[in-house]
Amino acid sequence: MDTYFAPAERLNKEELLKEIEFVSKNPIIDGLLHSVSGFLAVLNEHRQILSLNHSLLEMLGVDNVEEALGLRPGEALQCIHSCEMPGGCGTSQFCSTCGAAISIVSTLAKDLPVERECAITIEKLNRKQDLFFRVRCVPITYDSKRFLLLFLQDISYQQRLSALERLFFHDINGIIGGIMNNCALINLKATDEKIKDISQTLDRLSSRLASEVAMQRSLSQTESVVYQPIFSSVPVTRIFQEIKDIFSNNPAVKNKGLILPTDLPDIVIKTDFSLLIRVLSNMITNAFEATKEGDNVKIWVETSKESITFSVWNKKTIPGDIAKRIFQRNFSTKHESGRGLGTYSMKLFGEDMLGGKVNFTTSEKEGTVFRFSLQIKA
Repeated sequence: MDTYFAPAERLNKEELLKEIEFVSKNPIIDGLLHSVSGFLAVLNEHRQILSLNHSLLEMLGVDNVEEALGLRPGEALQCIHSCEMPGGCGTSQFCSTCGAAISIVSTLAKDLPVERECAITIEKLNRKQDLFFRVRCVPITYDSKRFLLLFLQDISYQQRLSALERLFFHDINGIIGGIMNNCALINLKATDEKIKDISQTLDRLSSRLASEVAMQRSLSQTESVVYQPIFSSVPVTRIFQEIKDIFSNNPAVKNKGLILPTDLPDIVIKTDFSLLIRVLSNMITNAFEATKEGDNVKIWVETSKESITFSVWNKKTIPGDIAKRIFQRNFSTKHESGRGLGTYSMKLFGEDMLGGKVNFTTSEKEGTVFRFSLQIKA
């Protein structure tokens, strides 16, 4: 029988029933099928399904298990390419690039576990659907018979979310670039000073937004950080002016007060301005979230010959169990998903990228103070 990839031959009905019965009476395989929480199928060396767990049955939408037995994985899933060749799943021109088919064939050839990712288009009730699986195929031998355990993890949602995230960052960067280009044109051609002032303000806001997007992109990635800091000389007075501008009309400050230092050191530090502002903004926002209406948040700066330290205070105490995990990624006292990045990003941006030190102290008597220290670079 013709094939473009995997062998097309199958067991005849009598031989297939013998293997199905053998597997069904095997206590080890039965234990696996009942203990694995994800999708699991047991295949023979002809890639035919001999047994499968309840989770996979539910995903396939099959009421009677016998409907799936003897089929190959793509046929059970109703892959659109599984019926293109008489040999079925694994034999079409598309199968040589299928992660599931590759993992199964490689396991049969090497007699070793193989893991791949599999993009598959299925069709049910005349409706096509794209799915994405992480596939792991593991060989087992019992009573001189070799079988394959096929583990499937549906990561379609994560893959879709990742694709949408990449698309979002691509599009938003294009929009920001368009705004900044138009601001530059207005500055060149405008004669009215008020229009120029507005354009320059928009340009500054766009630059800040571009930096925020770049940092957010690095923060959303699991481990690797792709944002490259841009170090420049920044006066301390400019840092506090930026903070004042950010929080002058910020909703977090409503009915609360931000106490800024009255005397600032007349020094210049070398740092990435956007990253530094992000760290300090998160420190202040975090303090406001813990502050009741009518109370204040205070920020000040201290310098020595070698370093500069920014401190943010609020009167609330952080409980001991929460304090131990305050900088852990995704840890939050709030229940909404996606929380727990503010304090984590202080460490990520402040320490990993800027080379500073972020810490805090908390007590009933003194309240909570977050500190960010940087070495003063020439």
